[in-house]
Parts: sequence; C-alpha cells; structure tokens
Amino acid sequence: MSKLFSTAAIAALLAFTLPLGVTADALSREPLKSETYKQLDLFADVFERVRSEYVEEVTDEQLIEAAIDGMLTSLDPHSSYLNKKNFADMRVQTRGEFGGLGIEVTTENGFVKVISPMDDTPAARAGVQPGDFITHLNDEPIVGLSLNEAVEKMRGPVGSDIKVTIRRASVAEPIQLSLTRASIKVQSVRFRAEDNVGYIRISSFNEQTQPGLDKAMAKLKEQLGPKLIGYVLDLRNNPGGLLDQAVSVSDTFLDKGREIVSTRGRGGKEGDRYTAKPGDVADGLPVVVLINGGSASASEIVAGALQDHKRAIVMGTQSFGKGSVQTIIPLQGQQSAMRLTTSRYYTPSGKSIQQLGITPDIEVQPAKIEELAAAGQRRREADLPNALRNTDQGAAKPAPATAPGAAAQPPATPSAAAPAPAATPVAANNNADAPPVDYQLARAVDLLRGVSMFNQPKHTN
Repeated sequence: MSKLFSTAAIAALLAFTLPLGVTADALSREPLKSETYKQLDLFADVFERVRSEYVEEVTDEQLIEAAIDGMLTSLDPHSSYLNKKNFADMRVQTRGEFGGLGIEVTTENGFVKVISPMDDTPAARAGVQPGDFITHLNDEPIVGLSLNEAVEKMRGPVGSDIKVTIRRASVAEPIQLSLTRASIKVQSVRFRAEDNVGYIRISSFNEQTQPGLDKAMAKLKEQLGPKLIGYVLDLRNNPGGLLDQAVSVSDTFLDKGREIVSTRGRGGKEGDRYTAKPGDVADGLPVVVLINGGSASASEIVAGALQDHKRAIVMGTQSFGKGSVQTIIPLQGQQSAMRLTTSRYYTPSGKSIQQLGITPDIEVQPAKIEELAAAGQRRREADLPNALRNTDQGAAKPAPATAPGAAAQPPATPSAAAPAPAATPVAANNNADAPPVDYQLARAVDLLRGVSMFNQPKHTN
C-alpha cells in the first residue's frame, strides 16, 4: 500500500504553515533530526490506514484538523487549533462587535426569551420588549434549538434583513417584525451607584472594555459628584480576554509609570514589560477589587497589579490561577489559526500565579445560598489536564478547588484571552443589574465606607 504523504512532503507542509516571522535562517538553525523523519513516516502510515480502512468515510480535512488539534491540545489546556468557523467566532468575541439585532436572550422551557433589547439597536427601535418569546426566524421555527444556534441565526452581515416572529403575553396574535441587522457592540462593562460608591462590573476583556470603563467612570463622577468615596471593581467570574485591555484597565488606576505585568518565554527569556502612563483616572480614591475562582487570566493581571502596588484591596476568594499567555497565529491565508501558549506572565512583584491564583487581601466567602448554587461547578487552573507547572522556586502549593466539577477553561489571545462567552448580545442598560443577594459586594461597600470615614479630616476644639 503506497503512502499518501512522503516524509519530505510532510516536512514541506510543516514549512508552509510556519507563522510569519520564522525565516529560512531560523529553520536552518534547527534542522529536523533523523528521528523526527521516522516519526513523520509513522504519522503518514497511520493517516493512510485510517483514511482507507476506517469503518466510515472520513475526509482528509477532518483527519488533518484532528491531528493538528490533538498535537496542540496535548501541550496544555489552552493551546488549540481554530478552524475557519472557530477563528471567526474568536475574532467576534475579542472584537466585541458583530452584526446582529441587539437583544440579550435566554432560554425558558425550550423557547428563546428576550431578557432586554439594547438601546438604539434594531430590536429596540422595532419595539421588542423584555419577556417576548422569539418563535420563528425567517418563518422557520427555532423551538428546540440551542441558545447558541438561535443566536447564530440572528447574527449576520450588517445591513442584511431578517424576519422575526415573536409572541407577547399581552397580545393574542404573533407579532411579525422585519429587522435590518446593524453593528452591535458588546458591553463588557456595566455600572451603577451603590449609594456613594461607584460599582463597576467587567465581565470580559475585549476591545470595548476600556471605552466602557472610561464611560462608566465619567458617568459615576457626574452622577455622584463630591459624594463619590471610592470604586468597587467586580472581576468575579471574568474569564479573561485581551492582554492590552487588562494593561489599560490597570493603568486607569495606576500612576507614575509603575509596572503592570511582564512576560517570560521559553527558558525564562525576558519578554514584554508593561508600565502605567502618568495619571490616575480614579483621582486616588480607594478601590476594592472583587475576585473569585472564576476570575482568570486578564482578570488576575489587573487584580495582581493593583494588589502589588497597594492601589486596591483585593477581596473575595482565590482566583483561577491561569498565568500563561497565548498567541493567535493565523494559518493558510488567515482562514484558520493556532492558539499557542508562548509565555508566562508575572505580577509587578515578580510572582507567577500559574496554578496558584491571586490570594485576596481579605477573604470573603459568598453567602450560603450563592455557595450552594456554585457547588459542583468550580475548578481551577491546577485541576486542568496538562496544566503548565509553576516553576518559581519556593512557590506555594496550589490551593484545592472550591468544589469538584467542570468549569469553563479560559483560553487567551495575543495575551490572556477568554473563552467564548455565552453567544448572547448584552443587555441594553449600561447599569449593572443587582443580584438578589451579594454578600461579597456588600462587604466591599462597607469597607470603602469605613476607609472613607477613617480618612475624613479630624476637627478639634
């Protein structure tokens, strides 16, 4: 039986898929060893045997993609292959902008239910209301589709039309709407005033995060004026995102060129070092950062930077412990890509949080009702298969996970990127919706009030 690929052909294939910046000179410095050619021959044997004798027909594309993905995923939990669709989805998530209708949706009893339309979007202008049920898209029923499948059908090129059928409790007949998709920006930042405290919730780090933070702080300053005594920066369950956004958010609260984060590559080789620009947008007001076991990657960069410089008090529970940086390397004319772990990052004090996480200054467990809801859903970086080891000398052993179970594994982009969030557009209101019970937030607000009272000028008679 003849081989589909010769060793030379496979070697050529590998050469053509090298990322930009790898030169022929670099290749000549690291020639393939004879043992490598033997392994490539083995791969060709297995590939051809599967292709010709597997019980069901499998395409060459499927086999090659699976082989590449297997090679990458065997390295660590965050390296992977992105085919054309996954690469496009990842770019939408990190860009934080897509063609759609502008509604936040969920599922209820198998139906797609509107949580809220976003302000100044096609859905809001057409009169879509919270509580509406979407039953058909372009006259095709969507009952029984997963939430992601339904959302994907609602998204599309900007300027394209879609017919939406909704049912509303107060209207007997179905409502037919014809909408034109527009550019929708994901609001990763929500905010509200908690009495005289500015509460800012960052759910992920995408290209819209820093503009959203700037808007939130400006609005809170305008709303509260001189009554504003400090900020709560809520990074709980934030899986991460773009490194440049984490650096920018940290810079918002830091001054005087202080270091934010540094990276080191293979063998501890020095990488990039990021420092803050002059100017503290928060005007020196006290800050409390909330974290928990779902705070990962870019979230840990922000918490670690503000903690090391004693610019903020970190409160909550131990964070996830993802201290690695992934680079997205486009392949084959930008149609697909590989997500490859290329370095570790270090907090300003030189600590790696890989497998360890950020330890809060003040540990505050969630209220029991919240703790029960989270039970069985939280794992940390140290629990993931093939997780990179923390190579720092004298590093503390990773704390055990809060509870057994499966949690989202936060990957990263040229940085510390996040996994795909729920593929739902974000709510209309810029203000963060208050949960029914939030014991950790209440303690953060109490702490800021205490700090404010302590810092008030003392008067003597």
